[in-house]
Amino acid sequence: MAIPKLDGNLKREDLDALLTQAGEASELLKALSHETRLIILCLLAEREMSVSEIEEIVGLPQAAVSQQLARLRLDRLLTTRRDGRTIYYRLADSKVLPVIEVVYDLFCKPVRPKK
Repeated sequence: MAIPKLDGNLKREDLDALLTQAGEASELLKALSHETRLIILCLLAEREMSVSEIEEIVGLPQAAVSQQLARLRLDRLLTTRRDGRTIYYRLADSKVLPVIEVVYDLFCKPVRPKK
């Protein structure tokens, strides 16, 4: 996919809109820049999971996993569903899914067990 060239004739409102979108992209990329958060997002691209399932796969203590899940929720990248005492996490933002799918295909899929 070719990125169109921006000419010097951008209208102020177009530039403002572009800056707003760049800000959103920057926030998403910041969330993706942490290894644990990125692994969690890749896992959740496969399916909805509970904290204990994520904990078991990543091999980190519950507190560390919960901290990263809280950050991802704060960034509005995850949503939850409660079933009794168990909370399940899944990707929430439709903008993040295509990005995570590309990252998953490039980096996670080659090392994940075949199902």
